[in-house]
Amino acid sequence: MKTRIAELLQTAVDHLVANGTLPEGTAPAIRVDDSKDKAHGDFASNLAMMLAKPAGKPPRELAQALIDALPADNAISGVEIAGPGFLNFRVASDVLSDQIAALLADAELGVSAPAAPETVVIDYSAPNLAKEMHVGHLRSTIIGDALVRVFERLGHRVIRQNHVGDWGTQFGMLLAHFEANPADAEELLLADLEGFYQAAKKQFDADPAFAERARALVVSMQSGDAECMALWHRFNDITLKHADALYARLGVLLTRDNLDGESRYNDDLPRVVADLDAAGLLTEDAGAKCVFLDEFTNKAGDPLPLIIQKADGGYLYATSDLATIRLRIGEYQCDRSLYVVDKRQHLHFQQVFAVARAAGFLPESAHFEHLGFGTMNGEDGRPFKTRAGGTVKLATLLDEAVERAARVVAEKLPNASSEEAALISERVGIAAVKYADLSKNRSTDYTFSFDGMLSFDGNTAPYLLYACARMASLMRRCDAAGITAASVPALEMDAEVELAKHLARYTQTLDRVAERGLPNLLCNYLFELASHYSTFYEACPVLNSEPAVASSRFALSSLTHRVLVDGLKLLGIDALDRM
Repeated sequence: MKTRIAELLQTAVDHLVANGTLPEGTAPAIRVDDSKDKAHGDFASNLAMMLAKPAGKPPRELAQALIDALPADNAISGVEIAGPGFLNFRVASDVLSDQIAALLADAELGVSAPAAPETVVIDYSAPNLAKEMHVGHLRSTIIGDALVRVFERLGHRVIRQNHVGDWGTQFGMLLAHFEANPADAEELLLADLEGFYQAAKKQFDADPAFAERARALVVSMQSGDAECMALWHRFNDITLKHADALYARLGVLLTRDNLDGESRYNDDLPRVVADLDAAGLLTEDAGAKCVFLDEFTNKAGDPLPLIIQKADGGYLYATSDLATIRLRIGEYQCDRSLYVVDKRQHLHFQQVFAVARAAGFLPESAHFEHLGFGTMNGEDGRPFKTRAGGTVKLATLLDEAVERAARVVAEKLPNASSEEAALISERVGIAAVKYADLSKNRSTDYTFSFDGMLSFDGNTAPYLLYACARMASLMRRCDAAGITAASVPALEMDAEVELAKHLARYTQTLDRVAERGLPNLLCNYLFELASHYSTFYEACPVLNSEPAVASSRFALSSLTHRVLVDGLKLLGIDALDRM
């Protein structure tokens, strides 16, 4: 419908230009925001309000002129002016019914393969090796996973990348400490490894001889020393087993096949430096090799460097990030690469992308974007911590969420078996944590609240899961009553029309999520869908209606359930049939 509405509006604008109501050359390109059925011009501004000034008319008066100039179209049952001059189009009920019928008959719910699928690299999660995952890794992990699912659902080729820090000085410290305090590598647990790391870091900072030995062991690693590499593999495996277990519990799609460690790029780092030098971009500053670009300065106007190689010969994150760009362009031939990383790294990525383009590593045709996210804060407005002020382990957070969910489930389903209650508690607890995060705009900070995320009221996972369960129950009762779903539902009640209009926007919502990298747009859509269905359920009885009406409403209920289940799946949340 958006294309048809845009065409109608363009015809109306052309008519107003022809009759002198609008000066020539003042009308913008027209597009339509399907999410609200409002006609918009460039920059998402209202068309009538944009054109009112050049026309010299009040916005509502010009809006009426646009309506008067619209050609008749059977697909549009009416157009209304809202607010200061918004144009609200009402789609004809038979056209809307046909759209819903098409969705009912389509296993893909209207999502069709793109004419030109893109190769999309999504860089996310990136836990610290030799350490247990903590709450700071949650946002990157689940936002990245949701975007992976959406891009794949839209038919694009997605390459998942878990860019872990598995190389460098920290492993030299671990090796040096292990050498001085020998233990059985096969018996080491992650807690032991964390203790090793903390002790090694402390000694590294205090003991120059230990620090020198740690750096020497890094060189041995880089040279492929068999003993060092065996321990390196063991240290990595211990950490990754822990991460794998958490990914499985969170329902995240990352596997060992998606690992993209810094070690992968070790051999390319000298070539990155050489190629930047050959491109005339490197400048030596206090012994370090840097790139200075005119567009990056500090508040005083002084140039900001991107350090490529330290004075001691060591490489930095920027160097390996430039190497990853080369691989993603050269080997993966990606069209788009999304970095789901803390928003505080925004300047770093802006500099890296700019240097990569200046060096010819990154062509203008490829879209590389940093999808920054804010922090998860406690009730005090500060980054989420334990009561003692320490970092909250991710596994601990999930355990508490499931324990709290179990208490809620015990109240809601007192007759459930222990096995069913445990399954529902795990699903609800994990879903609540994920949805509470995903439903917030990723670029903003948000306050974490167990009570809020486990509430059955408002935009929460329990609310949506309960809505799914109610729909599943209704469909079971319809099946038992012999009611079948109509192939073309009749849309007569306002609640039916509003629900159908929202269902018809599903594919556009997924497109916007992919375009903007914002999973919260899908969360908002699903919450509004469940709210529309609640209104429909109260106003439009299904089981107690005459057969034709019941069949039509059963079809709407079935489609709503399918869309809600599909949308939750794209967020990494499995629906429940009973709650």
